[in-house]
Amino acid sequence: MKLPFASMTFGLAVGVTAAVVMACAGGAYLYSQHHMRSLLATARSTALAEGDLIRVALEHQMIENDRTLIARMIASFRKQAGVQRLVLLDHTGTERYPAGTHEPADDLRIGSPTCQACHQYAPNVRGSSRVVETRGGTILRTVVPIRNREECFRCHDASHKINGILILDYDAEELRAEMTRDLRWLVAGTAAITLLLVGAIGIIIRLAVLRRLQRFETAARQIAAGDLGRRVPAEGSDTLSWLGREFNAMADSVTGLVGEVRHQRERLENIINSIDDGIVVLDAGRHIIAANDSFLLRTEHSREEALGCCCRDLSVGGCAVEDCPTAACLHSGARQIRICERPRADGSVAWEEVHASPVLDASGQRTHVVEVWRDISDRRAAEARLAESHRLASIGTLASGFSHELNTPLATVLTCVEGILKDAPPGERTRENAQIAREQILRCRSITQHFLRMARGQRSQGDIVDLPSTIAAVGRLIEPTARAHSVRIDIPPVPPGLHIRADEAELQHALINLLLNAIQACPPGGHAAVRVEADEAIRIRVADNGCGISPENRQRIFEPFFSGRQGGTGLGLFLSLNFVRRWGGDIRVESAVGEGSTFEVVLPTMAAEAGA
Repeated sequence: MKLPFASMTFGLAVGVTAAVVMACAGGAYLYSQHHMRSLLATARSTALAEGDLIRVALEHQMIENDRTLIARMIASFRKQAGVQRLVLLDHTGTERYPAGTHEPADDLRIGSPTCQACHQYAPNVRGSSRVVETRGGTILRTVVPIRNREECFRCHDASHKINGILILDYDAEELRAEMTRDLRWLVAGTAAITLLLVGAIGIIIRLAVLRRLQRFETAARQIAAGDLGRRVPAEGSDTLSWLGREFNAMADSVTGLVGEVRHQRERLENIINSIDDGIVVLDAGRHIIAANDSFLLRTEHSREEALGCCCRDLSVGGCAVEDCPTAACLHSGARQIRICERPRADGSVAWEEVHASPVLDASGQRTHVVEVWRDISDRRAAEARLAESHRLASIGTLASGFSHELNTPLATVLTCVEGILKDAPPGERTRENAQIAREQILRCRSITQHFLRMARGQRSQGDIVDLPSTIAAVGRLIEPTARAHSVRIDIPPVPPGLHIRADEAELQHALINLLLNAIQACPPGGHAAVRVEADEAIRIRVADNGCGISPENRQRIFEPFFSGRQGGTGLGLFLSLNFVRRWGGDIRVESAVGEGSTFEVVLPTMAAEAGA
């Protein structure tokens, strides 16, 4: 049996034993008193009877006036068992027998309790015999008056009612010794009965009460340990059975409440863990009390490692701000917001916005802080891209104004060049230079008109573009940049007669962007090449032997404002793809890290377009 029931058994045993002992002791005491009174009453009756017998015998001899016989009779009666004294006093209290006439003993004087047993009453009621206890209860004294009768008048004065007093003392020690022996046997028997009774009560309590109560204790422990289906047997109609049914009803209620709490807790945990923001609860010492999966993912620690750990001790993903929001929140009681950098395991940096809110107890004291960590890296990047787009929009506005302003002097220069061409004779060097100048002026005007259309949101209707001349022009424009980066450009002659419908300026812009990316991807001494193939579609391949593109970036290179190059705007490939798709084409890419990349511009031929 476990300790609680052992102590309960001991307590019940002590209590029952004490109650039984007290009851038996009280009963024994009352019985001993009653038995003592009964023995004394019997002894008194016997003493009175013997005293009356002796009185009758002595009165007979007194009538005969045989004093010698009276003395012998008194001496004989004194020898009886238990008789300590037999004295005959006259009516004045003087002792007559057996020692003759002399003063009585002190305990037989008129003021003694023996004499007062009769003399305290009126003379007319003193005639009866009495038994008194004297000498501390050790002597049972019988006082028998000898009445003066008519037969006694010849020797005694007829005016006296009593001729003498017979004093008969019996030893009461034997009586008390007998009472002590009886009391010892009574105590021994009572002790034996008490032991048997206590043992029987203990067995009954053990079997009928404690063993059943132990089931309650066992069930309570197992329920507390998580066995919510545990119940106690409740058969029967006694108090413990009723208590068992009430216990089971309480256990059912507790099980239902625990199940509901677990359900709500799991639901709350699922909700919190489904939140992308990191949520963590810290105590006043900044130790982690609870955290959701998003926060643990940030810290790269398991839940067992993080719980109870101070947030300062988290090596990865911890707070990187000097002004701790939790400390400030505990100090001021106000909500705190901080922006911090969080290093990732891959070496990149994530920007986090930390919200710290206090948790108050019933007295209003700040006991805990809830931190919400929100990754704002994409938002900051979007804000940067938005700022960049505003900058580009401003540049576009300036470019539009610049193009508008540039068209006037270009028109003037074009008029002058055309005048030179008109006046210069054929075959002269001046005419050839003027012809080149006229082509470039027309190209510049086309570019400025393209910028104006882009600024105004107008879409070009498209022209018939001669592909060989367009690619040759792109090669001439990109050659200086390639020489500056020590990259060789390989553009073989394109077969004549290849035409497509597109905006020449947009096509040149797309090809120039692809060649610029190839040049920037190549190391010094690298090379880029342009190849053209024509079948059911026209394919323009721009290949390089540069660094290549990683698989994760390959899916995003055509997104606006995404750039894998430091300082890039992320708009070149985005605009190029839009230009090509506007004329029914597409751009495909193949790349291997460290080996280079190939961008393929696919455009429909004039025949395919006409058939469509």
